[in-house]
Amino acid sequence: MNDLVETLRAAGCVFAEDEARVLRAAAGTPGELAAMTARRVAGEPLEHVVGAVEFAGRRYAVAPGVFVPRRRSELLVRTAVGSVGRGTAVIVDLCCGCGALGAATAAALPGARLVAADVDPVATACARRNVEPLGGRVYTGDLFAPLPADLRGTVTILLANVPYVPSAEVALMPPEARDHEPRFALDGGPDGLAPLRRLAASAGDWLAPGGLLLTETGGAQAPAAASVLRAAGLSAAIVSDDDLGATAVVGRR
Repeated sequence: MNDLVETLRAAGCVFAEDEARVLRAAAGTPGELAAMTARRVAGEPLEHVVGAVEFAGRRYAVAPGVFVPRRRSELLVRTAVGSVGRGTAVIVDLCCGCGALGAATAAALPGARLVAADVDPVATACARRNVEPLGGRVYTGDLFAPLPADLRGTVTILLANVPYVPSAEVALMPPEARDHEPRFALDGGPDGLAPLRRLAASAGDWLAPGGLLLTETGGAQAPAAASVLRAAGLSAAIVSDDDLGATAVVGRR
């Protein structure tokens, strides 16, 4: 273990001891451990190496080339679950990546209908492994385009962790993100809000009366992101969690 920790630490892994434990638990043989360690030392995200991510107290499959959900996004799940009243929730997870946000929300709301979608077929193939065991469905396509028509006007929770990093700042992100996650999952356009504008323009057509749109944003962007939702006819509130280092904007129809 000590040799593995030192190898990871020398490669710049800040949480080397924790990562060593994860790698050892995931590897079935010494050869697999060596191969996984080499991938991690080369800069591949730990979650891609071991094929899973811990999120909101559960374990979800994730694959190389798929956006890895960050712990800060648990704020979206917690806010969604805490905002739902009586009745069966209809959850849509757009730009779903591996589907962890929608799956975590549905797991906390028994009886919910869950639908997830992403433009990337690599992501949706991964999302099916997390969403279908909960009885959910996954579709491939741009934003609302692939969704079943019967969802229109019925969605009570719309989770949309759209890209929000300004284009000029993507190059400043950690190598794990910029080199191993799709650019389109990170790049939010010149001001980081271009995908949110596209989303907000149609969100009201899909939300049920009182339905919520929840999206993550940078702290400095939050007022502008809230204005985008208001301009699209939704109410908007900003929520944050200092412990998670997270900021979200919540719109309501």
